[in-house]
Amino acid sequence: MNSAVAIFGKGQLAEYVSEILSNKLQIIDIKDLEITIPKDTSLVLVLDDGWDPLMHQKVDESLKKANIPWLRACVSFGEGIIGPLVHPGKTGCNNCADFRRLMAGRERREMMEINQYFLESDGVLNDSWGTRTGFLQMAYLISAEVEKFMTGKETRLNERIFLLNLKSLKCSNHFFLPDPLCPNCSQLPDDSSDSAVINLQPSMKISQSSYRCRSMDELKKVLVNDYLGQRTGFLNGKAFDLSTPFADVVVNLPLIQGDEGTAGRTLSYESSELTAILEGLERYCGLTPRGKRTVIRDSYQNVKDYAINPEIVGTHSKEQYALPNFPFKPFNPKRKIDWVWGYSFMKEKPILVPEILSYYSLGCGRGFVYETSNGCALGGSLEEAIFYGIMEIVERDSFLMTWYAKLALPRLDPKSANDQELDLMVERMRSVGGYELHLFNSTMENGIPSILAIAKNRKDKGLNIICAAGAHLDPVRAVKSAVYELAGMMLTLDEKFEENYAKSMRMLLDDNLVKQMDDHGMLYGLPQAQERLNFLLGENRSLRTFEQEFKWNTKHNDLTDDLKDVLKAFQQINLDVIVVDQTAPEIRRNGLSCVKVLIPGMLPMTFGQHLKRLTGLERVLNIPVKLGYAKKPLKPEQLNPYPHPFP
Repeated sequence: MNSAVAIFGKGQLAEYVSEILSNKLQIIDIKDLEITIPKDTSLVLVLDDGWDPLMHQKVDESLKKANIPWLRACVSFGEGIIGPLVHPGKTGCNNCADFRRLMAGRERREMMEINQYFLESDGVLNDSWGTRTGFLQMAYLISAEVEKFMTGKETRLNERIFLLNLKSLKCSNHFFLPDPLCPNCSQLPDDSSDSAVINLQPSMKISQSSYRCRSMDELKKVLVNDYLGQRTGFLNGKAFDLSTPFADVVVNLPLIQGDEGTAGRTLSYESSELTAILEGLERYCGLTPRGKRTVIRDSYQNVKDYAINPEIVGTHSKEQYALPNFPFKPFNPKRKIDWVWGYSFMKEKPILVPEILSYYSLGCGRGFVYETSNGCALGGSLEEAIFYGIMEIVERDSFLMTWYAKLALPRLDPKSANDQELDLMVERMRSVGGYELHLFNSTMENGIPSILAIAKNRKDKGLNIICAAGAHLDPVRAVKSAVYELAGMMLTLDEKFEENYAKSMRMLLDDNLVKQMDDHGMLYGLPQAQERLNFLLGENRSLRTFEQEFKWNTKHNDLTDDLKDVLKAFQQINLDVIVVDQTAPEIRRNGLSCVKVLIPGMLPMTFGQHLKRLTGLERVLNIPVKLGYAKKPLKPEQLNPYPHPFP
């Protein structure tokens, strides 16, 4: 039976740990990892008074071959780092822990560069805060965990680390998630057609009135504990916005290029925090492949028999591609690109999809179109994720169809929804935010209830008009979703609007100055831009009721049955629904799923006037006739030339 603890390292920390443990356990002093480690070794301790990531990497490679668990402790920038307990063959190594710790820090880019420097050089970063008192404190912490491990007890270092402030001696224990892209312990499978096959399974709703299969009460047990943490968290901070009409919470997703805030907006701060965390997880999964390793790189010409034609999703025009410094190049069927496997519900088989259409951080500088998070959704099941991915595409498509074709949509009476909560939300938006709500039925030929919402300012200052959209089989839910989005921009952007008033005026005169997402909202904050929305606001049309306008009526207890109804609706209008599974291991551990949905032919949301994508999308010309808004198909030159107002 293994019973010895081997200590590799030199310095005060190694000496103190050896001294404490030698009275209780068999200690083996290892000077060189190249020698054979005794067979009776149960655990190897790698102890260093400084920070030597290259040495840790070499230790990991050596002990992986020997199949021996190991624990590291070191000192870095005034902080003692203990852990994690590394089990060969399992995810969650010291490299993962360092990645999460450095990513959660403010100077993550600089720290990553320093870490990389020491990985590529044979040096040790010594630390002036390494004192006798600090090393003793670390030694006792290490020894306590080693004794637990050796006696078969659960330690506090499985996917966790101790951080000890060597100035104050304050100690904290932190959970971290394994990095699926870790070069040391990653176990990602290769992407394959077999893994892309989707066989829809039952996904029972938590109640008949709900469209979710897992409740927040269930999810809140893991969302904060697993994903939110200041020092090593997947998400490393949160903030409460007390100025908006409803409860607004923002969590921070740390990325190398900067911080990415994701918001949750509900009627309670607790629910908003959980919603914001879920939004952060969705954003993370959509950035780059983390659940499967991309293995196919080829030209469309060679894979066209089992691949989507990239041009049918809508591209930029020849004039756009010809612009100086335009970041994308026209699609070339002979050029090799990366492909991932998705699933076509119309063809009922796997299909290859360009990676740059499946993950929205990709493509700039080497792709052929600008792709956003459009169609990305997270759910408590794969079926739920697909359902909400479709709803987002429908929401954005209906908004853009309305804008580009200048559709005179039916105006809705909010009171006719007969929903007390909605009535109170509208009144609070009016009394606290100072905005009047205008609702329009933007349902397109697919029949899925869609809403275009406009908030009109009643105050002298702030954004004049804010636009939003929503789509759901329950039109009242679609409205509430849009109202939450509107409320999130009320009051919070007033100061920014006033500061950027001059820039907004320049954008009013020159559409090409609308470059970023925020520019769209700022432009239509101008009272002078309101006339561009007169096709909706300017006509004195009678209000329609929800009962008159919305005909979708399903009463399923299984969300999958709702999803099947939606898929059938798209098949009837000859539009394919393609799903790429984006689920990363970090969310799969808790039974969550994330997808990217593509529906070729639907209008993709883009931001920046120079990046709009309409080429090849004939629906925008033909649907107005089909829905009775026009007598004959539109011509491209008849489309609304102005930047859209979706913020």
